[in-house]
Amino acid sequence: MRMLLALLALTATPAMAAAGKPFFSLSNTDFIVSIGFIVFIGILLYYKVPAKITGLLDGRAAQIKAELEEARALRDEAKALLASYERKQKDVQEQSERIVANAKEEAMTAAAQAKADLQTSIARRMAAAEDQIASAEASAIRAVREQAIAVAVAAAGDVLAKQMTAEGTAASIDAAIAQVEAKMH
Repeated sequence: MRMLLALLALTATPAMAAAGKPFFSLSNTDFIVSIGFIVFIGILLYYKVPAKITGLLDGRAAQIKAELEEARALRDEAKALLASYERKQKDVQEQSERIVANAKEEAMTAAAQAKADLQTSIARRMAAAEDQIASAEASAIRAVREQAIAVAVAAAGDVLAKQMTAEGTAASIDAAIAQVEAKMH
């Protein structure tokens, strides 16, 4: 049926009317070309060239479809990876902000502690200085007393030396020895 339609389509061509020769003659080049074309189409159909071309095109289409699917899968994987990295970046940013906040808080706490320690140290030093001043005052008072006692003893010794006689001195020494002896026992 196809051949008949093809043959009818070729017979009603304008070339047939223009040549002036019968169309089905071997001297008509249009007829020879038409027969060659039909033979060529027949050979193509016999060796199933259209089916092979269709198969190749279908194979290429399947390959392209597979590549597109792979590209979609890669794109989805890249999107997931990007989302993961963005999430990690956000987590790292939040963690760095927490670290900075903690560092500031620790610095403020350390500054407050240092201030308190400085005040405690100043108070200790002030107390130590006051103790040293009190000790120096007591030492000065003791030195003045000792000096006053030494002067008084020396003055008393001079007065006693002028007033005492040898018998009074001996009696005084005996009384002092007796006193020491009484205190020792």
